[in-house]
Amino acid sequence: MQRTLLKSKLHNACITGANLNYEGSVTIDKILLEKADILPHERVQIVNLSNGARFETYVIPGRPRSGEIMLNGPAARLGQEGDRIHIISYMMVHENELDVYKPRVLILNERNSPIREKVAK
Repeated sequence: MQRTLLKSKLHNACITGANLNYEGSVTIDKILLEKADILPHERVQIVNLSNGARFETYVIPGRPRSGEIMLNGPAARLGQEGDRIHIISYMMVHENELDVYKPRVLILNERNSPIREKVAK
């Protein structure tokens, strides 16, 4: 049996912009993606702490070290600059691998710089 579990999380990220006139997705600083083990075009869930919206989209890499997290296309209606969000990716884990499974969580500050990185236990 396989279970769907947390793989990666950008915790307490801050939306830096929104672009309604875009095909859709979320743009995230490329360095944050690498540190969180999230791939370009990977599906993510976004939870907006400021307005309660929850939605899924896919990731586009942004400029390295820019701190940018931009909602694009229809997602731009679900958050605005300054909103705090969690960005979450999941993975399927086989029961045999549960004891070695470890999700990665980045706690971010208001400029989207990691203040703490941890591999959850």
